[in-house]
Amino acid sequence: MPKHYLVTGANGFVGRELCRQLTADGHRVRALLRRSADGPWQTSVCCDLGRDPLPEGLCEGIDGVFHLAGIAHVADIAAIPAAAYQRVNVEGTRVLLAAARAAGVAGFVFVSSVKAAADPGGDCVDETWDAPPADAYGRSKREAEGLVLAAAGELHCCVLRPALVYGPGVKGNLRRMIDAVAAGRFPPIPEFGNRRSMVALGDLCAAARLAMERTEAQGRLYLVADGTEYTTRSLYCAIAAAVGRQVPGWTLAPALLRAGAGAGDLLQRLTGRRMPLSSAVLERLAGSACWRADRLRAELGWEPRASFYDLLPAMVGGPAAPAAGAQR
Repeated sequence: MPKHYLVTGANGFVGRELCRQLTADGHRVRALLRRSADGPWQTSVCCDLGRDPLPEGLCEGIDGVFHLAGIAHVADIAAIPAAAYQRVNVEGTRVLLAAARAAGVAGFVFVSSVKAAADPGGDCVDETWDAPPADAYGRSKREAEGLVLAAAGELHCCVLRPALVYGPGVKGNLRRMIDAVAAGRFPPIPEFGNRRSMVALGDLCAAARLAMERTEAQGRLYLVADGTEYTTRSLYCAIAAAVGRQVPGWTLAPALLRAGAGAGDLLQRLTGRRMPLSSAVLERLAGSACWRADRLRAELGWEPRASFYDLLPAMVGGPAAPAAGAQR
């Protein structure tokens, strides 16, 4: 039976694909946007969530809310004031939940992030991993999750924590890595043996729809990852092949990378400017962040249909990354 859904952050990377899927299956979509835009939805409303009052009647006639809007995670977390994360990610969620309850909306699915918990280091973990988030972004997502799950007695509520999302039109760090490899600016890094989780755009949207439709998802939190454990070296080699770049027969020594990261840290402190190599950058290259979606598979029957390698040919020609810190 066709439903009427509200999608916040509808013009973002995930939101636009979710709207496309919903409308393709005969559902009606009301898009909540920061700025007016055309897209795969029937109606749209503009609102700077967390700053502007919600438009009157926003949730009237809505069967379910997919809440994706928020200030996204950025590499330089200090560039975004903690108060901005609190205002948009927490207070924006609070007022949206209140509007949904008042309008008698049946379902509310919040697309959060694995950053709502600290990275698990060398382990590959499930939802029982509950280490506190490491930064203001993660803390805001964790607080917003708590608001959503606390409303589970009044609405059908579910929280998803996706790993890094990939697919055609991908943005952010993954887009920058693809562009750097294509331009010959990405160094030949060694095999660190790290483990990174990701999930395809279409598979995340499928998980969100299952979370909205299935009663088993009520009050639950699910990690969303495709089950492949990627290393940075494997991604680098695959991207190089996809863009027609030969992988050099040599790699940078880990000791040299560590020394360069230390020098980058010193220069950042002296100049106040971000360096291309620092301890934080090296951690993103060599560190692990591995998540298991066993609960999502077992309870909702979700199965990923794609891997990064499957979708890489469609990603290499994607658009440039947007400005950091954009509201999704």
